[in-house]
Amino acid sequence: MADLIQPRTLRGFRDYLPALMIPREHLLEQARRVYRSYGYAPIDTPALEYLEILGGKAGEESDKLIYHFKDHGGREVALRFDLTVPFARFAAQYINQLGTPFKRYHMGPVWRGENTGHGRYREFWQCDFDTIGVTSNASDIEVALVIHDLMRALGFERFEIRINNRLVLNGLLEEMGLAKQGAPLLRALDKLPKIGAEAVMAEMAEKAGASRAQAERILALAAMQGNNREILTRLEREFGTNPRAADGIARLRELVTVVRDAGIAEERIRLDLSIARGLDYYTGTVYETFLTDKPDIGSVCSGGRYDNLASLYTKQVLPGVGASLGLDRLLAAMEELGLLPKVCTPAPVLVVQFAAEYVGAYQHMARQLRGEGIGVEVYPEAKKVGQQLKYAEARGFRVALIAGPDEFAQGMWQVKDLQRREQINVPATEVAAAIRKVLSIT
Repeated sequence: MADLIQPRTLRGFRDYLPALMIPREHLLEQARRVYRSYGYAPIDTPALEYLEILGGKAGEESDKLIYHFKDHGGREVALRFDLTVPFARFAAQYINQLGTPFKRYHMGPVWRGENTGHGRYREFWQCDFDTIGVTSNASDIEVALVIHDLMRALGFERFEIRINNRLVLNGLLEEMGLAKQGAPLLRALDKLPKIGAEAVMAEMAEKAGASRAQAERILALAAMQGNNREILTRLEREFGTNPRAADGIARLRELVTVVRDAGIAEERIRLDLSIARGLDYYTGTVYETFLTDKPDIGSVCSGGRYDNLASLYTKQVLPGVGASLGLDRLLAAMEELGLLPKVCTPAPVLVVQFAAEYVGAYQHMARQLRGEGIGVEVYPEAKKVGQQLKYAEARGFRVALIAGPDEFAQGMWQVKDLQRREQINVPATEVAAAIRKVLSIT
């Protein structure tokens, strides 16, 4: 007999059991609902792209994370590392059919060969939304509104969306004669929360030739504190004469004003000049979203404006802006915060099989309830009722339906609330209403 193969997953990858997959699917459903409510249309792209499509788009460090290989035909191919670069290729390929502005959402797995960490995996899902074909700040503002509504829809009240604009950072670099070294400098700045100021300055010197005085000035800008109004006033005073920085400041001011006028609480949108985003293709507004109850998990929804990415594939000007929900990182945070329901079944109702001879009646009731939009599982064997109820409680069913010879003779069913440990007897015609009442209590 051959040796058994040890069942195991690759490091950095994970399996999803029902207890995690059910809330994961719920998050996907909520994200889809929010995106569609703003008019974003669904698309999909292949997991594999030509390596030339993905390579060299997000920076040298990102290129090192790409899984790439030669396929059977000898072609250089790669697994997508995000959904933005494939979207730029997609837009360049189909924009004449789609027209502009084009708003899309895309949900799917991406792969990065990076070190695993807290809530970080090598295969993870992103849930992107983008608008392409417009430079208007209105689209940047809408991104902030969508992120806000998305976080609320996912059940979070304690979060903040931190926003910056690369035009401000680039304006400062321009003033210091460091504009050509912008990409490595901003990549270094993006690491500030992880490696600290001294390490960032060392990297700025090594990768971009910045002097210590120059690096300190960049970090001084990043460390600027105050409320949104105070930060904007100080930015205008210190950098308002630089045309590039002035444009970025004006865009930030308009964003803060409009989201406030739209009814978003001021503490939810915070200007943070240390936010740079590590990908090279960002050109304007950038966003990162943090759970204030779990800040160490990192940003759970990030993005920004990328005005030149599609120009790598077409001569047509296709500026874009959008953001991405890091589904699996958010799920890890919810797991730690105890926000995931202890449920291993998507159906809230279990029909107990009291006696095998009534299996037709059990299935008939289950089909009636499903027809009314209530998920139902029928237990497959006529075991002891106690065993079946134990099964129901272990998997998180909310309601058990029980009927034996006496109930069928009277045309009645027992509706048992498994959380409150209460039960009532109701006529068969009132079972659905009784279940809805139980389910609406929590």
